[in-house]
Amino acid sequence: MKAIFGVSGLIAITAMAQGQVTFTKDVAPILQNRCQACHRPDTFAPMSLLSYEETRPWAKSIKQKVLAREMPPWYIDKNVGIQHFKNDVSLSDDEISTIVKWVDSGAPKGNPADMPRPRTFNDSDQWHFDQPDLIVTLPKDQLVPAEASDRWIDVLVDPGLTEDRYIKAIEVKPIKGFRAVHHVTTSMKHDDDPDDGDNVQGTFLNEYALGKNADVFPDGAGRLMKAGTKINFNLHLHPMGQETPANVALALKFYPKGVTPKYIETTEKIGDPKELDIPPNADNIRFDGYNTLAKPARLLSFQPHLHNRGKASCMEAIYPGGHKVEMLSCVSKYQFAWHLVYLYTEDEQPLLPAGTILHMISWYDNSPGNKFNPDPDNLITYGQRTVDEMGGAWVSYYYLSDEEFKQQVEARKGKRTLAKAE
Repeated sequence: MKAIFGVSGLIAITAMAQGQVTFTKDVAPILQNRCQACHRPDTFAPMSLLSYEETRPWAKSIKQKVLAREMPPWYIDKNVGIQHFKNDVSLSDDEISTIVKWVDSGAPKGNPADMPRPRTFNDSDQWHFDQPDLIVTLPKDQLVPAEASDRWIDVLVDPGLTEDRYIKAIEVKPIKGFRAVHHVTTSMKHDDDPDDGDNVQGTFLNEYALGKNADVFPDGAGRLMKAGTKINFNLHLHPMGQETPANVALALKFYPKGVTPKYIETTEKIGDPKELDIPPNADNIRFDGYNTLAKPARLLSFQPHLHNRGKASCMEAIYPGGHKVEMLSCVSKYQFAWHLVYLYTEDEQPLLPAGTILHMISWYDNSPGNKFNPDPDNLITYGQRTVDEMGGAWVSYYYLSDEEFKQQVEARKGKRTLAKAE
């Protein structure tokens, strides 16, 4: 039998005989659902996980990453705050247990007949929402030299929009020179905009940073893009030791023509620590930022933004009068490689009264114990470069009237009462 099957064949037979966890029956479906969108040829992931032969050499590493909840990338603390998100890609405890058992039992392949049909991918898999209605790219590549200082440039592009449209979803990402693009912000500029000099780049639209996914608005909420609007791309380009052409793409999904959403979505950065001061060789340095909601609001998403010394980022609501404080979301093991947008589910989107203070808390690790720290002996202050630091979070929300707020709070109470009764 050894001569026919070899060692791997014997492991597979033994696994099937003992009812063990196998790749074909148990692990492959998890990889298809949670991993293969990135881990396949021609993506930024470092390896493909489409087949057993591709996956088996990485078995021990996969076990380590899923046990530490580093992969798939999802860093919301599962012990505090809101736990239900539309775009949660994290593994369940059962899925993690399955992978661990598979690795610990020798990572058997199993019966080839148990292998699920291969997942197919198309152009829509390049984005985190349905096929975009409009994709805008730079008219020419930006050449990033091998050695130079970081550059910040603005490129204005006319997407050719001939009628007003409301945006349903937005995503920005590099399509060339992935490693040389530190971040991109996109803004809308229109000839009718007031020229007050305060915002020369236009009205903020979206931001990309390493590992960023998409901003997808709930039904009934959107953002207006007027006919004739131009897109301003503000790029931060970082030389990587090799001359690199770079380009980026903005993908937009619109509401159907003629549809006007009820609510106007707003995304803004809250708690940005311009006065940040992190001493050398110091850990657990904290910075607090605050923003007061002028009207009742419904929060839609939370996206922390820190750099390499970033350790954790949390958002809490301080209700009017200060008598109630509620932790909304916390990323307790921040990873600079993944600037994720966490989209609250409809029933969990925080409903906050006027006067609520959004309190952003950021922690930093500038010690030698931080493996991502390029130089723990430096005093670190706020700045745009990767070696500087930032903080706070991008938060999306829309305002409500007093009556709408009251109605939505009562409706939610009714749902929860009914759920408890069932």
